[in-house]
Amino acid sequence: LQDIRNTVGNIPMEWYQDFPHIGYNLDGKKIYKPIRNKDELDMFLEKMENPDYWRTVQDKMTGADIKLTDEQVDLVHRLQRGQFGDVHFDPYEPAVDFFTHEVMIHPVTNRPADKRSFIPSLIEKEKVSKLVHAIKMGWIKPRKPKDDTPTYYDLWAHEDPNSILGRHKMHIPAPKMKLPGHEESYNPPPEYLLSEEEKLAWEQQEPAERKLNFLPQQYRCLRAVPAYSRFIHERFERCLDLYLCPRQRKMRVNVDPEDLIPKLPKPRDLQPFPTTQALVYRGHTSLVRCLSVSPSGQWLVSGSDDCTVRFWEVCTARCMKTLPVGGVVKSVAWNPNPTICLVAICVEQSVLLVNPCLGDKLLYGATDQLLESYVPPEEERVQPVQWVTATLEEQSKGLRLLIQHSKAVKQVTWHGKGDYFASVVADNSNMQVLIHQTSKRWSQNPFRKSKGLVQCVLFHPIRPYFFVATQRYVRVYNLLKQELTKKLMTNCKWVSSMAIHPGGDNIICGSYDSKLAWFDLDLSTRPYQLLRHHKKALRSVAFHKHYPLFASGSDDGTVIVCHGMVYNDLLQNPLLVPVKVLKGHVMTLDLGVLDVLFHPTQPWVFSSGADGTVRLYT
Repeated sequence: LQDIRNTVGNIPMEWYQDFPHIGYNLDGKKIYKPIRNKDELDMFLEKMENPDYWRTVQDKMTGADIKLTDEQVDLVHRLQRGQFGDVHFDPYEPAVDFFTHEVMIHPVTNRPADKRSFIPSLIEKEKVSKLVHAIKMGWIKPRKPKDDTPTYYDLWAHEDPNSILGRHKMHIPAPKMKLPGHEESYNPPPEYLLSEEEKLAWEQQEPAERKLNFLPQQYRCLRAVPAYSRFIHERFERCLDLYLCPRQRKMRVNVDPEDLIPKLPKPRDLQPFPTTQALVYRGHTSLVRCLSVSPSGQWLVSGSDDCTVRFWEVCTARCMKTLPVGGVVKSVAWNPNPTICLVAICVEQSVLLVNPCLGDKLLYGATDQLLESYVPPEEERVQPVQWVTATLEEQSKGLRLLIQHSKAVKQVTWHGKGDYFASVVADNSNMQVLIHQTSKRWSQNPFRKSKGLVQCVLFHPIRPYFFVATQRYVRVYNLLKQELTKKLMTNCKWVSSMAIHPGGDNIICGSYDSKLAWFDLDLSTRPYQLLRHHKKALRSVAFHKHYPLFASGSDDGTVIVCHGMVYNDLLQNPLLVPVKVLKGHVMTLDLGVLDVLFHPTQPWVFSSGADGTVRLYT
C-alpha cells in the first residue's frame, strides 16, 4: 500500500533538501525529517552489524528507512533480469486462433449489409459532374498520349553535307618524314663517307648529339645491301611521334609591343626634382655611413667609419665642426622638433645626445636649459640601459647625455614630437628595440619576445603607430593599444631600410636583393609595386616631406629619384614614375651610396657614399 501521508505530490524532493521538513501531511502540518546524525563511521558499523542493511532503502517522501519484504526483493530481482513483474504471467502460453485460414460456412459476424453499399453514391456523382464540367470548360487538360518514337536518331541527319565537321576543321596533317639524302645512298659520293677518326668521334658522341643517326656506308651494288638493322626501331618511333605528339593550331594574337608599356607622364611634366650635382662635402677619410639634416634645412650632420661626426653648412659645403667619437658611427638622427637642437649618434654600444651649438644661440641655449632642468626620481627604477651625464670635458665638445646599451647599437630614430626616440641593438633577444624618453631619461623595452632580426624601426608621422622591419616582414604596432595592427609581407629576401610617406598611409622598403617595395597600407599587406631599378643592393630609401618624391641609394653607386604621387581620392592608386638617375659617387670596396636624404623644404637630395664624400643634388 502506498504511503500517502506526504501531500507534496510528484515533485523533485531535492527542493526540500535545505529545509528541516520534507512536506505536509493531510492536516497541512509540516512533516519533519527524521533526525539523521549518523556519520560515515556509524554507517559503516551499521553496514557491518545490521543483517537487513542490504534490503533497507530510504523513502524520499518521508525520509524514513523502509525494510523491503521478500516479495519486493523478488520483484526487484526479476525486473533486473528483464522478466515480467507478475510471477503468474506466462508469456509463452499458446495463442488462441480466433480467425483460421480455413473458410468456414458461418461468418464470424453476421451483420446485414448496409443499404449504402448497393446504392450509387451521391457525393461521387457530384464530384464526377464537377470534373466533367471542368474538362468541358478546358480547365482540366487530358493527359497527352505518350510518344512511341525510338530515342535513338541519326546524329548527322541535319548536317550540311558540304560543311567540314568540327574535329576535321582543326585537323593538321602529320609532318612528313625527311627524304633521304646522298649520305643514305648505298653508293654515296666519297666526301660523304667518314674517315677512321670521324667514325671514332661519332661512336663516342651521345646519340642525341649526333648529326646523323647512322654511319654512311658504301656497297658495290644494290644486291649486296643487307637488311637495315634499325628498320623496326625507326618505324616504331615514327608511330610514337604520330600518336603521342598532339598537333594543335595555335591562334597567334598580334599585339603591338608599345601597347604593353604603361603610359607614364614625361619626367619634365613632373618637375621639380633634383637633376644635377651641386656640391660635394669633402673631409671624411673613410666611408660615410649616415646623414641627417636639421629641421630648418640649414645644417647637415654626417657620421663616418673614420670615427668622427662632421657638421656642415648646407649652402656652402663648409665643415662647421668635427666631433671625434672614438668609434664607427652607425646612425645619426637630428631631432625633428625645430625648437630643440639635439642630434642622436650611435657609436658602438651607446647613443650620444649632442648639442651641436649651431645657428640660433637662443635655440641651443634653451635646449641645454631643458636638459639641465631634469629632476631625478626619488626611487631608482630598473632600466634596460644606463643614462650617463657627460663630463665637463665632453660637454665642451657638445656631448650632453650618453645612453649606454648592453650590445652594439645600429640605428636611432626620433619620434616626430622630438621627446621620444627608438634605438635598435644588434642582438637576437627581445631587447633588440628600445624606446627612450629624453625629458624623463627613461627607457623601456616594448616587446616581450623576439620576432626575428630587427633591421630598422620608424615612428608614424601623425598616428601612434610604430613600424618594425625584420628581414622579411614589416610589423605595424599600435603603441596606445599595445598590439600588432598589421604584418606586411615585403616579398624581399632581406630588408635593409624603410621610409614612411609624410601622409602616413604609404611606406617604402629597400632590400639587399635590389628591390624597392611600395606599400599602400589601406590597400593590402603585400606590396602595391615592386621596383627593380637598381642593379645591386639598396642601402637606403627616403621620402620628401612636402614634394611627391622618393629616392633610393644603392651599391651600384647611383641614386634613383622617383615621383610618387599619393592622391587624396581613395579610388585612385598612387602614381610611381622614375624620373632621374643621379651618378657621381665612386665605387669603393664594392660599396656605392650608403645613405640618401631629402632636404626638408627644397627639392634637393643628399647622398653619402663609400668614397668618403657627401653630395648634394639640386
